[in-house]
Amino acid sequence: MKAPAEIPSSRHSAAAQQAAIDGVFRALSDPTRRDVLERLSARPASMSDLAAPYRMALPSFLEHMKVLEGCGLVRSEKKGRVRTYALAPENFKVAEDWLGKQRKLWERRLDRLDAYLLELKSKGDAK
Repeated sequence: MKAPAEIPSSRHSAAAQQAAIDGVFRALSDPTRRDVLERLSARPASMSDLAAPYRMALPSFLEHMKVLEGCGLVRSEKKGRVRTYALAPENFKVAEDWLGKQRKLWERRLDRLDAYLLELKSKGDAK
């Protein structure tokens, strides 16, 4: 008899979502990785083409690519001996959604502060 599928708790899915957000922002925190993403936005490229402009050993550059691929911002395909990387733009949505939530939160806070300051000013003008 097969065991029933485990239903992920909301705490588990929240932790997984947080880990995904952390991974994307960790990947974006490095200028080399951001530059690679900009270059891949024009067209897919091989590992050697991507690594060429940087003064680092190929294994070091490969670590950058593993970070980008691990968080889902790029995907790779190997044909023969050549590994080609392409941007995975749909996965940028993780960062976009998080930033959108933060923007809404701060807009509400600043709107409340603005209303409070206007109220204080009008009370001060009334005296």
